[in-house]
Amino acid sequence: MNKRDELIAKYAVELRDRFNVDVDMELLTKITVGCGPSIYNADSSTVSSSDESELDRVKTNFLIKKLGLNDNEDLDRAIVSVMENYGKTNRSKYRVVVYYLLTKHFSKESVY
Repeated sequence: MNKRDELIAKYAVELRDRFNVDVDMELLTKITVGCGPSIYNADSSTVSSSDESELDRVKTNFLIKKLGLNDNEDLDRAIVSVMENYGKTNRSKYRVVVYYLLTKHFSKESVY
């Protein structure tokens, strides 16, 4: 099993155990591949819920640019919801897991 496959398996466990999600492995794989080399870097592989600029990047670069959503309060509410469900004190909020949950929340699986 290569490193990417190991990470995909780790993300799937995180989604199942923490969020009780029936994981769409094809979608999870596509999101992981879409994140590129950032998944291998300790800093860029996670999302900091306490860093407003980081949350703005998730909103702008992922929700608006990647998923094609319009900028409105629903985007901010969805990000806050995912971060709260992940746990504010949890320091390992995996970017791929956050993106997966947001993609499912907005029913934008067709983008992938």
